[in-house]
Amino acid sequence: MSQHRRRVAVTGVGVVTPVGIGKEAFWNALLEGRSGVRRIESFDPSPFPTQIAAEVRDFDPLQYMDRKEVRRNDRFVQFAIAATRMALEDADFRITPANRDRVGVVLGSGIGGAHTWEEQHRVLLERGPDRVSPFFIPMLISNMAAGMVSILFGARGPNTSVVTACATGGHCIGDAFKIIQRGDADAMIAGGTEAAITALSIAGFCSMKAMSTRNHDPERAVRPFDRDRDGFVMGEGAGVVLLEELESARARGARIYCEVVGYGMSADAYHITQPDPEGEGAAQCMARCLADAGLRPEDVDYINAHGTSTPYNDKFETLAIKRVFGDHAYRLAVSSTKSMTGHLLGAAGGVELIACALSVYHQVLPPTINYENPDPDCDLDYVPNRARPATVRTALSNAFGFGGHNCTLAVRRVEDS
Repeated sequence: MSQHRRRVAVTGVGVVTPVGIGKEAFWNALLEGRSGVRRIESFDPSPFPTQIAAEVRDFDPLQYMDRKEVRRNDRFVQFAIAATRMALEDADFRITPANRDRVGVVLGSGIGGAHTWEEQHRVLLERGPDRVSPFFIPMLISNMAAGMVSILFGARGPNTSVVTACATGGHCIGDAFKIIQRGDADAMIAGGTEAAITALSIAGFCSMKAMSTRNHDPERAVRPFDRDRDGFVMGEGAGVVLLEELESARARGARIYCEVVGYGMSADAYHITQPDPEGEGAAQCMARCLADAGLRPEDVDYINAHGTSTPYNDKFETLAIKRVFGDHAYRLAVSSTKSMTGHLLGAAGGVELIACALSVYHQVLPPTINYENPDPDCDLDYVPNRARPATVRTALSNAFGFGGHNCTLAVRRVEDS
């Protein structure tokens, strides 16, 4: 890593997830190996082949915004606002007239306002076009999470939104990292948010035959890298971090979870949904991240895998890890926290980068739960079923999306923090 680049720290985290809202609840659930998958409650799932999801069940948006903002924002934006408020409070960071032009936002969603789309389409059909809400479009568009966070919190620096399916949250944090690194901002609010557990979304994924149908045993349905995995389970939520230029964070006495040191991107250029069967795109992404960070393969202690619990993804991601890390692949730890949270789509990369940051900070590896029957094609150390104390100096977070979008982030322990 060239010496003129500014260093970037993670100083605040905010999470809304199916296993817990807030940093403590989320982290404790991961360490306890608790699943957030249940039978769907937000609509009647009886007609669907998949009747389970990882819903956020105890979310009260009025704890984070006023009633007017709740009415005017889709659930995915509400999640983003809540996670941002938590991240700023966690970092003890205030946006003021003095710093607001140097604080930016990169927040994305893979799907956007799915609830609004379905609700307003129903209004159109049942009550006519003149009854469609004037807030329909701003509630629907996926950039509105970044827009509303900027408006509500007063951040006037660089503001953008990424849409790369399940790689969205990772790309948002990576782009924000680069914005600070090159000097265009001093602090960035970054991450992903998603609230797409609706009848139409579930129907679409069911038609693709991409999701688990283990309806009789929801808590054990997500089983990344296990021989008997049969598909992913959709989740919802948000993961938002506050990134700061390292020296300014130190100067204000901020707690530093870790330093973001690398960002890699690539494209499979292969298929609209299936990953590259040779793992080439994912391997190239991880290799670029290591090069950007100035890391050797043997420097990495832990990978929070994309690990979706689909037959193809887990096999090919394992292959990609072995292509990049060689023999060291068998010495590092790999786990999938999706085994507990489900797949949060555009929010997954943000939530999982936070899992990496907390793993580095607390020196504990979150497990892959429901790992019961080894798959010969998946033969690495997946931290099965129980959290594990470990030396975690450097961790990677993988996020791969439909369309062949790949993202890898690297974080490193700051020893003198």
